[in-house]
Amino acid sequence: MSWLSSSQGVVLTAYHPSGKDQAVGDSHGKGGEEATSSRRCGQYTMNQESSTRVPEKPPYDRSSSQDSLDEACMDDYFRELENIKKSNENRQDQEVVVVKEPDEGELEEQWLKKAGLSNLVEESADDPQESILLLSTLTRTQAAAVQKRVETVSQTLRKKNKQHQIPDVRDIFAQQEESKEKAPDGTALQSVGTNENKYRGKDDHSSNLEVGPKKLIFPTAEDAPTSETDINLEVSFAEQAANQESIKDKTEKRKADDSSLPNYRLPKDKTGTTRIGDLAPQDMKKVCSLALIELTALYDVLGVELKQEKAVKMKTKDSGIFGVPLTVLLEQDQRRVPGTRIPLIFQKLISRIEDGGLETEGLLRVPGAAIRIKNLCQELETKFYEGTFNWESVKQHDAASLLKLFVRELPQPLLSVEYLKAFQAVQYLPSKKQQLQALNLLVILLPDANRDTLKALLEFLQRVVDNKDQNKMTVMNVAMVMAPNLFMCHALGLKSNEQREFVMAAGTANIMHLLIKYQKLLWTIPKFIVNQVRKLNTENHRKDKKAMKKLLKKMAYDREKYEKPEKNTNDADVPQGVIRVQAPHLSKVSMAIQLTEELKASDVLARFLSQESGVAQTLKKEEVFLYEIGGNIGERCLDEDTYMKDLYQLNPNAEWVIKSRPS
Repeated sequence: MSWLSSSQGVVLTAYHPSGKDQAVGDSHGKGGEEATSSRRCGQYTMNQESSTRVPEKPPYDRSSSQDSLDEACMDDYFRELENIKKSNENRQDQEVVVVKEPDEGELEEQWLKKAGLSNLVEESADDPQESILLLSTLTRTQAAAVQKRVETVSQTLRKKNKQHQIPDVRDIFAQQEESKEKAPDGTALQSVGTNENKYRGKDDHSSNLEVGPKKLIFPTAEDAPTSETDINLEVSFAEQAANQESIKDKTEKRKADDSSLPNYRLPKDKTGTTRIGDLAPQDMKKVCSLALIELTALYDVLGVELKQEKAVKMKTKDSGIFGVPLTVLLEQDQRRVPGTRIPLIFQKLISRIEDGGLETEGLLRVPGAAIRIKNLCQELETKFYEGTFNWESVKQHDAASLLKLFVRELPQPLLSVEYLKAFQAVQYLPSKKQQLQALNLLVILLPDANRDTLKALLEFLQRVVDNKDQNKMTVMNVAMVMAPNLFMCHALGLKSNEQREFVMAAGTANIMHLLIKYQKLLWTIPKFIVNQVRKLNTENHRKDKKAMKKLLKKMAYDREKYEKPEKNTNDADVPQGVIRVQAPHLSKVSMAIQLTEELKASDVLARFLSQESGVAQTLKKEEVFLYEIGGNIGERCLDEDTYMKDLYQLNPNAEWVIKSRPS
């Protein structure tokens, strides 16, 4: 049994700082020991007893989650872990905020609220039609995930004898039983019965994947390909998992060797790749709701428990550098540098490390000196924002230690309280492809501040790995060193044993490896989710149009005038097969563009920029982008390889505008 399944009921309750210093010993480096400052260095605690004993490194034993790791890499992990643990020894803990563990119904109620479906089970100020429209866009497995949560909440409310009427789950999903429409990924919408745990494929062949108390037979991971492999972003991840046949004759041992990791790539999409940050906020909110439902559906299909933790409200510092919430840091930083999305101290520490050269052997692994780290922390707190801190005095390894310290001391983990367990559970998904799919959805779900800071960290770590021939830090070495700094807060609160410690080391390091290696893919919004957003917007426009017509009729306007089909405003002055592109901030403010099979967004930009002068052309090329606005999308920044004719056919009512990205 895995540590995850054996630790049910463990809930992240609070972060408690500490007040004493402890130098961290390490035989690595010349007089350098990694330590933390005297101000505070804490950890996240769980409502279970934790052991303060630092276990010796368990005997090396390869398993399915560890077969990509060699013993030298594991040494890096345990050395880093022991450094962190020793820094917390002999510290007087402050009072811990203990929060009552919520029951399952309360967690599922919170889940429905985050998914934008709270009015399915309780009275809500939200328009119930919004929930109905959202349900109409769901795939079969997504609908099953929602239905399961609605049932749990309904049962809990009945037990509590709630006075208001609890809707029958069968009534909520009645429309799915009658609907013959296709979801955006081509999956027929179906209702999954309350007593039916089997998911069926598109060809109605029973899958060997069964959710619930029944036996779950995991599909074997695909053999390591010798060439690049596309990852399917057009079909729901949960649907792909449900339709995947188990291969009983093959070994179930997963291959996770570093050299066998497939070189997954984004498939070419003629309508353009959508990355996080490309969509308008109102559409991104819908993306997050759908991503949560899809993630839950994927975990349900694969039989892995997904428990969302409840964020704990606690008193935190409202100023300073270390131990300050990301949102607070960004608020104070944005007063100095408007528009900044990554904490200034974080940016400066990375810059200082890079100034020393990324070829330095043992970078990130070799710790800084304890006394220097302590003094630097105190100085940074008082001098950083004054601009009087002497960065020239900071040694490279000290800066690397400060960077890791910054991540560890965040009051809430960089991967967020809500989704830290879900990130950890990724290691239990059967194949690397499914692990990547889950990580993709989790990255989408992170708060903006956490996601942006994580991206900056991963980009920096990749630059370190790019210099592995000189610094001797491979991607797995870097993953081993960084994993305890991102994941240890949850693990240290559990009762430890040697095997669990080793499994956690291997599992979280492999997750860290995936985050570094596939970061470009992980910051992509899957096409099937974008298509669901388009469908949702179309249904919303249809509903609004009906309401407007009804209002106009009451006001005795000429009904015929307003019942004529809406024409794109561009259609009035351009012929068929031509789009009008607006560029209000360029010399050429408008241009009619003939659509051809090969015309790309980059070609449209090039035509406008050719009208600019030499210097302005160079500047504008990096600053302006072509946007798709309106129709079935709020606003979307186009990938330069988007084929305009294909996108026009997908969204013929859109307007096309060249402008800069919002800061």
